[in-house]
Amino acid sequence: MKPRLVIIFGFGIVVLVLAFSLSISVGAVSIPLLEVGRLLLNPDSSALAIIVHSLRVPRALVAVMVGSSLAISGTLFQALTRNPLVGPGILGVNAGAMLAILLAIVFVPTVPSGILVLLAFGGGLGAATLTFLSTVSFGISPIRLALAGIAVGALLTAISSGIQVIFEERARAIIFSVVGSLAGRTWEHVWMILPWFLLGSILAMLFAQRLNLIALAEDTATGLGLRVQQTRWLLIALAVLLAAAATSVAGPIGFLGLMSPHLARGLVGADNRLVIPLAALIGSSILLLADVAARVVDAPLETPVGILITAIGAPFFVFLVRRIHS
Repeated sequence: MKPRLVIIFGFGIVVLVLAFSLSISVGAVSIPLLEVGRLLLNPDSSALAIIVHSLRVPRALVAVMVGSSLAISGTLFQALTRNPLVGPGILGVNAGAMLAILLAIVFVPTVPSGILVLLAFGGGLGAATLTFLSTVSFGISPIRLALAGIAVGALLTAISSGIQVIFEERARAIIFSVVGSLAGRTWEHVWMILPWFLLGSILAMLFAQRLNLIALAEDTATGLGLRVQQTRWLLIALAVLLAAAATSVAGPIGFLGLMSPHLARGLVGADNRLVIPLAALIGSSILLLADVAARVVDAPLETPVGILITAIGAPFFVFLVRRIHS
């Protein structure tokens, strides 16, 4: 690996470790960073150790996997559609996944938590399909696809809001997650997302070179014997699965899957073998730091982290649109 890439990835890992440590340190009970390190490496039976291992470590691990999953999902979507304006949130995938989860919890309260990811996958895939179908007859362009996704996402979010109003009592259990939140995430949520995160991230890396061929030279890929259409649909399903898994444990967090791939490509270029892991580092670090800010900005109350990510991502999206038209 080139020295420049070693520096970039090394710096990314350092930032991630620092963000992870801050996520464990900051909260209603502040824990010095040195004490965090001691408790992680040598836990005891103190109250601080219980806070670290029972509350903050699982929350930080969920943030890492959610941020990475959304970043990888966005990388796949942008490469497959050759559209710099898309991400799982922009395409309506997050809203579709959240609607499916909400319907399950409201109408089938006893649904096992392990099934929620699969239900979210179905909802996200349906939303993505609706977005693509709504633009086909007019011709798919970056702006049209983004606008169609925003419209579909707004529609599905409105339906979710209506369900929450009508079935307020039943929906109360996840009302904080509807805007994207990491509050109260436990080891149960870690085990819930872990297998899907590992499956999705490993497959994304294995298919990274094929993704390069599809994104840059589809004819060449076909000539080399790659089944382009089958691979494209497989990777779309993989992108939806990663976003659905993230949404099932943290709610819809928009724009993170849009921003992270752009920041990664700005540092390492267009090779998805490098973009995917770096985007994952960036996405998880951003979400961890945003979660820390969510605990501080209105302490002792917590601001849903999805609101903070949107506050950063919305101007970023406007910047991208202006750059495309300039």
